[in-house]
Amino acid sequence: MIVLVLVVLLSLGVYTFTETTIVEAQATSMFGRDVQARTFADSGIELAAAILSGPPEETRGNLSHLPELFQGVLMRDAEVARGRGRFSIVAPVQSDPSATTIRFGLIDESSKLNLNALVKMGLDAAQTREILMFFPEMTYETADAILDWVDEDDTSRQYGAESDYYETLPQPYTAKDGPLDSLDELLLVSGVTSEMLYGEDANRNGLVDANEDDGDGKPRLGWSAYLTVFSRETNRRDDGTKRIDLNQKDLADLYDQLEQELNKDTARFVTAYRMNGPKNTEDGGRTPSSGTSRSSSGNRVSSSSNRATPSGNRATQSGNRASRSSSRSPSGQGAKVTRDGMDLSSEGGNKIKSLFDLVGVQAEATIDGASTDLDSPWSIDAIEMQEYLPGLIDVLSITSDEFIEGRVNINQTRLEVLMGLPGMTENVARAIVESMGSSSNGEPTTDVLGIRSTTGWLFMEGLVDLEKMRELDKYLTTHGDVYRVQVLGAFDEGGPYSRLEAVIDATQQPAQVVFLQDLSKLGRGYSHEMLLGVGF
Repeated sequence: MIVLVLVVLLSLGVYTFTETTIVEAQATSMFGRDVQARTFADSGIELAAAILSGPPEETRGNLSHLPELFQGVLMRDAEVARGRGRFSIVAPVQSDPSATTIRFGLIDESSKLNLNALVKMGLDAAQTREILMFFPEMTYETADAILDWVDEDDTSRQYGAESDYYETLPQPYTAKDGPLDSLDELLLVSGVTSEMLYGEDANRNGLVDANEDDGDGKPRLGWSAYLTVFSRETNRRDDGTKRIDLNQKDLADLYDQLEQELNKDTARFVTAYRMNGPKNTEDGGRTPSSGTSRSSSGNRVSSSSNRATPSGNRATQSGNRASRSSSRSPSGQGAKVTRDGMDLSSEGGNKIKSLFDLVGVQAEATIDGASTDLDSPWSIDAIEMQEYLPGLIDVLSITSDEFIEGRVNINQTRLEVLMGLPGMTENVARAIVESMGSSSNGEPTTDVLGIRSTTGWLFMEGLVDLEKMRELDKYLTTHGDVYRVQVLGAFDEGGPYSRLEAVIDATQQPAQVVFLQDLSKLGRGYSHEMLLGVGF
């Protein structure tokens, strides 16, 4: 009996040890698969960063929907589905009113309103608040509280709140009074709730899934669909060199750069515009350019070029440019600098607020003592504008800043973002959204990649006149250089998965991940069926 009892006990011990070993082996295997799923997702982020580190002409192309690059990328092959691992870079189709369809690509952060840039626009408190009032469930109190949180002062706005309010809470804290690092910080702002920030999108996949709809049949997106804290663009040419700052102080240097890069007529016109602004007609309007220059006596001044476009061919430099001199003025007040018979000693009192300020206007100049009307080298003709505008925007800028922050991508944004922009009208905003060229899966059409590669399409297609174009231009762009990606790494048969969200800044080279969060705890976000397609 004793031997029998010992055998039973030993058998039970062996069984228990074996069972424990099997469980441990399964746990080890599951942990390994979980680590693999994370590496799949990490690989998706690295792929996006590598692509964004490429030439601008590639990164500013069609990154909205590229299933051949971003859908079901095989990372681990196996004979059975359980062993095959993939990643997909997934994003919502913003033009889908049901908020239920996906695309395989990146999200341009410039399609949203940048809260950090908003307080730097130079608008008054009421104008700044009004920009936020078009978002769902936004109130004056909440809008001002958000702006108080982001601005640098500790003075409360009309309806806002500063540290003197937050320090009275049961768990006191101080207002940040500085730029946000992520949108989640808004949850610390008075009046902001998770439902406001993320709407019905509980799992933060950018969609309103069937289990998230409250039953009213109207998908409700949160402010995260409209807001960002990351958008910006590099203020450099596609080849990486600096653009010419049209508002630089030294007009002689500006003239030299424009003459070298474009031609003499362009240099003369732009510097004349900087000194005197546009020539006005008797009724207060701007004189349309005719492509020629006239002296005050009615004699035409010869023009060496009908159109100044940055074609990449630099003007020939002889080293001895005509009419260029630098001498001490008799009064002893400094050097008198001339170019082509023009005195460019001053800094130029007229700032250029938009490149469209220079289109289709005249500028008055004094050349060799005679008053002369100079026509803009850039015509208002839509066909000609389509040809010269991309190169013009690539070469010229109105600032020397390394980056331009906060402009809104009019080819991908939402109506609520457009409605709040200063100078925007409801008719224009709706026309922009309705004319956005994209297919049902979010892939941009030929128009977007062609004529709509610059903001000038608003004027060329008749949505706005030239004056409205000049007013809106500083708030608009057609691309950004910061992108958001959401990546799902998983196995074909299911099991462990990893869902990551990252923000990649391509204004730095190589492109850098500036924000990363793990959303796996919120669920897969995208079912295997949603991701089925070519490559599976």
